[in-house]
Amino acid sequence: MNPRLVFVLALFVWVIGVADGLAQRPGRLYVSVLDADSGKPTPVRVRLTRSGKPVPAVPNEAVAVSYGLWDHADGYAVQPDSSFYVAGAFSLTLTAGVYDLTLSKGNEYVSQTHKLRIIPNSQLRQTYRMTRWINMAARKWYSADDHIHIRRSIRENKPLLSWIQAEDIHVGVLLKMGDFWETYYPQYAFGEQGQYREGNYILSPGQEDPRTPELGHALGFGATGSVRYGRDYYYYDKVFDELHNRGGLTGYAHQAESFHGYRGLTLDGLRNKVDVLEILQYCVSAQPLRTEHYYRMLDLGFPLTATAGSDFPWCGHDHEHGPPEHSAQIGNARFYTYVDGPFSHAAWQLAIAAGHTFVTSGPILDLTVNKALPGGKLSLKKGDTLAIIAEAYGHAKQIPLEAIELVAHGRVLGRVSKNDPGQSTTHLAIKLNLKDVTHGMWIAARCYGASNQAAHTTPIYITVDGGGFHNPETAANYLAQCEQYLQELEQELETHRDSPEFRAWYYKKGLKTRIDEVRQLLDELRSRLSK
Repeated sequence: MNPRLVFVLALFVWVIGVADGLAQRPGRLYVSVLDADSGKPTPVRVRLTRSGKPVPAVPNEAVAVSYGLWDHADGYAVQPDSSFYVAGAFSLTLTAGVYDLTLSKGNEYVSQTHKLRIIPNSQLRQTYRMTRWINMAARKWYSADDHIHIRRSIRENKPLLSWIQAEDIHVGVLLKMGDFWETYYPQYAFGEQGQYREGNYILSPGQEDPRTPELGHALGFGATGSVRYGRDYYYYDKVFDELHNRGGLTGYAHQAESFHGYRGLTLDGLRNKVDVLEILQYCVSAQPLRTEHYYRMLDLGFPLTATAGSDFPWCGHDHEHGPPEHSAQIGNARFYTYVDGPFSHAAWQLAIAAGHTFVTSGPILDLTVNKALPGGKLSLKKGDTLAIIAEAYGHAKQIPLEAIELVAHGRVLGRVSKNDPGQSTTHLAIKLNLKDVTHGMWIAARCYGASNQAAHTTPIYITVDGGGFHNPETAANYLAQCEQYLQELEQELETHRDSPEFRAWYYKKGLKTRIDEVRQLLDELRSRLSK
């Protein structure tokens, strides 16, 4: 072979090898994220993919907290959807290639996705600014997730606060969880001692306990201490009474659907033991807004504040506890509370007790009736007029609106959609004057967006000439449903199960006493609500 040809071939092989080696050399990515309004670094959620697949690399700056089902260490620095949180900046060494970088910060900020090309043996420095499409805190509405399960010591306060700041959640309620045997996700303190605040962002302790498959999952937050009666575990009312004594609020989780929560809601709600009901969550189905049992209690004349929570890390397809479209994520179901005055935990809790809330998985809702906010109580005289105004706000790409509805006693009073004149995917408005009002009612607003996004307000309660706001037309049917739920529970009490998970039968005597008490109330309601 020609020596010159051999030399050329060898040189070609060497050049190819060098080029291939250079191509395999990594590059370095530096990212800074600022708030567009303040110009300061801001916590965000980051997801990095390549060819549609998550990149396994995690930066040293990732804000890490241990989390998992049953208080196990299932995750730490990476979220269930392979994203991670940073406090405003991060850097990564990456192999050469093209990547997709997604930055998000809750519902009120516009999410961003950027194409990044990493060049071998070089640096890429990028600065991004997160922009709000709406600022609800400036309007005195503060977001909250009332259902987060993460164990917390004092050392977790700062990183956990970064997590809720990255989701733009102003109040994150960390719930100690219990069952018949033990408790999980401990909180280092309750009451003011267990609250941690930086600016207008607060971590607060609470409890999801008792939890049983026969009566549902109870909620409590804002109390000076957690409450648990191991020997009387199925007597939820004892827990609710003591939580109230300790300055807390009580309620039922999971729309009162999962784990037969509608039975517990009947048993305790009709005896005025319950303050709030989670009506929006992704645990039950891909349709997060579920109001069947909410409307039942409202039509029977029992006011309940609407709340919402993610049930992180439980509710998501990652752990087979939710619809396949949704990953477990803090803040994917949230509620807003109107606080008129300086924002504090105490003011926030008082506003929840007053019912000044709406729940949402994206859309923003605004409702007034005669200028009263959700939770407001209006006392009218027969023949008076109600001026109702409801508006919904969305983002054309992120939260495109579909329709808004005014609802009274569960029936639609008025509806407009994005296709109606003057309406759009970013703003929907409906105004209605009800003249010559003759009877009491509750009025709420609800709206729907794309991809099963939804929102719903707590009602405004209207009474006429000293009457109630109940619905006489549905009362008989709903009272019959309540009786049906009591009978279901009675059947449970007669069923001695070997499974240690089902223990209602063991508390037969005490629960039967409570059932009898509710039946007396049903008799009184039949007489009163039929008028």
